[in-house]
Amino acid sequence: MAQSRAEEDDYRNKQPMHEQQHGEPKQEDYGYSLYPERSGSKYKQGSIGESLFTFKHKCHIMLQFAMDTSPYAKLLLAAMRTSGCAVHKDRHFSCEDCDGTVSGGFDAATSQIVLCQNNIHQQAHMNRVVTHELIHAFDHCRARVDWFTDFRHLACSEIRAANLSGDCSFVNEVSRFNFGLKEHHQECVRSRALRSILAVRKVSREEAERVVDEVFDSCFRDHAPFGRIPHSKKDAKFAYRDFENRDRYYANL
Repeated sequence: MAQSRAEEDDYRNKQPMHEQQHGEPKQEDYGYSLYPERSGSKYKQGSIGESLFTFKHKCHIMLQFAMDTSPYAKLLLAAMRTSGCAVHKDRHFSCEDCDGTVSGGFDAATSQIVLCQNNIHQQAHMNRVVTHELIHAFDHCRARVDWFTDFRHLACSEIRAANLSGDCSFVNEVSRFNFGLKEHHQECVRSRALRSILAVRKVSREEAERVVDEVFDSCFRDHAPFGRIPHSKKDAKFAYRDFENRDRYYANL
């Protein structure tokens, strides 16, 4: 899966389901252990899970608000519709209880975005998690991404998600007390992509760094569907406006 951390303003992404579900030996869980409901361990009636109803209700409300108002999410949802991969709230999003270290994930095996209802408590956080995971979903829609075995594919999508979702915006970096000048944004993207890979794959840090370095330049320059790096909500609004007006432009040529 592609996963998201639960630290404030700190989240990532996960990749597909257990190999065991596909008849292969269960050698690696691809981070699914962080999402217990993905493995079928549903809460039973009368358990503490019932108290999560309020979390689930709040999660669905914040999700709907993100889909309706976030220019990042609105652009990605529109781009996926245009690409033939329309996203439906009830089918492609799931509010679940997760491990305390993650905020969300993209499950490529089910084409479903997981939102960690117990770890997302603010609308701004929900907006960023939804955006981050929708970038993975967009990549899954437009390209033949091999989430399971090709680290290059995984690294590329993680780089794009960190670069385009606002993960490394100036405001978020300041809130984490991370400061820098020259190429600070690139270093933030590289660092977050690296941590995401290490969280869901059993590889050495050296191997992960090598793969990230191999694909970084090309994937960092891939700004689809935004057309630019949306460093702020204002940038995302402009990108969404341009995307919505693209047909009008070509019709006048």
